[in-house]
Amino acid sequence: MHADEKNTNTQAKILEKSLDSLLPYTVEQTESSFTKTRHGGVQHVVAKSATDSMLIASIQTHLRKMIGQFRKGDFSTTERMHGANMPGLMQLKTAKSADIRFAYRDLENGGQIRYYSEYPQFVSALHEWFDAQARAHGNVDLPSDIQHHLAKSE
Repeated sequence: MHADEKNTNTQAKILEKSLDSLLPYTVEQTESSFTKTRHGGVQHVVAKSATDSMLIASIQTHLRKMIGQFRKGDFSTTERMHGANMPGLMQLKTAKSADIRFAYRDLENGGQIRYYSEYPQFVSALHEWFDAQARAHGNVDLPSDIQHHLAKSE
C-alpha cells in the first residue's frame, strides 16, 4: 500500500467514526447515493440489509429530521459531520426558505431527499455539496427500480 492510499484509508476511517457519532446508525450498514439533477439532486440512504426494519426506520427518521432542519436553513448537522469548509455549504446557508425546496420520500429500504432550486447559484452549491457528500459517503449505483424514478432534467 502506498503512503497516499494509507493516508486516504486512515482519513476515511476517522470520518466514518465521526459520522457514526452523529448518526443514529452506523455508516457501514448503509449505502448512499448522490445524483445531481438539472435543478439540484436526489440523495438516497438505504440499508444494506432490506430486512433490517429497525435500521430502515432509523434512516427514515434521521432523513426526515434533516429535511426539517434544511427547510429552516439549518445545515449544522452537515457542518458538524464535514466541517464549515465543505464545498457548497456556505452558499446553501445563505439561502432563504423558498430558495431551495426539499422533498422527502420513504423507500422500502431507506429514504430519499430531493433537492430543488430555480436559482443557479443554489443549484451550483447543491452540486458542489453533492460532490463532497459523494466523496465522503461513497456513491453507490442505484438499483434500476430506484434509478428510473430520477429524471436528469429535474
